[in-house]
Amino acid sequence: MVYDGECGFCRSQIESIRRRAIGEAFEYLPRQTPGIESRFPQLREGDFNTGMRLILPDGTVHVGADATYQIARHLRRWRYLAWLYRVPGFHTLARAAYAWIARNRHTLSRYCSDASCSKETRS
Repeated sequence: MVYDGECGFCRSQIESIRRRAIGEAFEYLPRQTPGIESRFPQLREGDFNTGMRLILPDGTVHVGADATYQIARHLRRWRYLAWLYRVPGFHTLARAAYAWIARNRHTLSRYCSDASCSKETRS
């Protein structure tokens, strides 16, 4: 799981996932990790402001809400609700909600208690 390590909201969500994950389901890496693009060349493509990346062992990359669905399948309690993402129309709504959160993550005041929250992320 690759996320924005400079984002307070993102770090908070990763900690929440760590607490709920079943076993050692994930490896958590900030996108700022030195050498990460050498290890995962597929990260060179795309705009990271669109969301976190979940890279499966076979190299498949899930982005944003699609990654969240895959992650939820491995979380206590959430795995029982993950099927909702497959309901027609729900995944479209989830993608729109995720996109809004991704664009506004640095301004979500509840999670922003450091200098990273003042960064401008809009293009």
